[in-house]
Amino acid sequence: MPTLRYLLGRAFGALVTLVLASALSFAILRVVPGDPARLIAGPLATPEALAALRDELGLNDGIAAQYVSYIGGFLSGDWGYSFASGADVSSVLAQRLPATLELALVAFVIAVVGAVVCALLATYRRGWFGTASKSLSLLGLGFPPFWLGLVLLLVFSSWLGVSPGPSGRLSSYLTAPPQITGFYTVDSLLAGDVVAFSDAVAHLALPALALAMLPWAFLTRLLTANLAETATSPYVVVVRSKGVGRWSTHVRHVLHNAALPTITSSGLVFATLITGSVLIEQVFDWPGVGEVLVGGIQRQDFAIVQAFVLLSAVVFIGINFVVDIVNGFVDPRLRVVGARSQP
Repeated sequence: MPTLRYLLGRAFGALVTLVLASALSFAILRVVPGDPARLIAGPLATPEALAALRDELGLNDGIAAQYVSYIGGFLSGDWGYSFASGADVSSVLAQRLPATLELALVAFVIAVVGAVVCALLATYRRGWFGTASKSLSLLGLGFPPFWLGLVLLLVFSSWLGVSPGPSGRLSSYLTAPPQITGFYTVDSLLAGDVVAFSDAVAHLALPALALAMLPWAFLTRLLTANLAETATSPYVVVVRSKGVGRWSTHVRHVLHNAALPTITSSGLVFATLITGSVLIEQVFDWPGVGEVLVGGIQRQDFAIVQAFVLLSAVVFIGINFVVDIVNGFVDPRLRVVGARSQP
């Protein structure tokens, strides 16, 4: 079990990083050309109306005062108002976030499970499978996800007709299941709606595959290299000399010791999938956060963009903190080093 000192040290580091990231992103958005008051009031607003609106929005205060006010509102649930959507930013993101999370989670599972299976077989069998896995993962690193999404749509939707086109999360003739988790696949199962479940899976398959290809390729190459290096360690010979089978040794001992870098990278991959699925959502007309973000950038709706940037920082730092804790469970040496490094 990780020590209390280890947990507190990681929590303090995560908090400091979050404050620095949020302050930096806030400052960058404040120096971007454009006048929020002019965007809200319109081009025909008088100078007096603009001055009153700037004072109401707090734009006349210093950047430090604006940052403190924004963070206070963010922590209390007031994330600003989206004038492009005509609703609170928190409600806009809450409506879109489940779609993005469902897509990212399925893509993450595909990437991690596929990487573990391919890396295990590639280092256990070697031969043609290892060569094929290495070549395919190398190609996967060079395929932009949005381009792969277009190719998948062209092949499986236009040519073969076995997959729905870019029509969101569900066919237009079906009713969305009652919202429980916000995930259509899970909610349709809980509602006992098999038709909606199969349709949701069909709509989810191609964007999830396109989004998973790049992280799968990265994790496969990383885990394959770590497995190959760990398999030559002296302790593996000792385990085998005790009569343990080669496959059992490979899975229970080699994989366990080679998994630490992959666990760390997997956390960052998951955070990237959540915050970086913007182009895939555009290609497949997926009604997630990415669509709102693109619209916010095009309309200069800075409240949406600012909230997304801050949430992205929270996601990255939060997942990195969880990965640190998991690494402490997997490798006790990290807990000792982490405890010694604290004052």
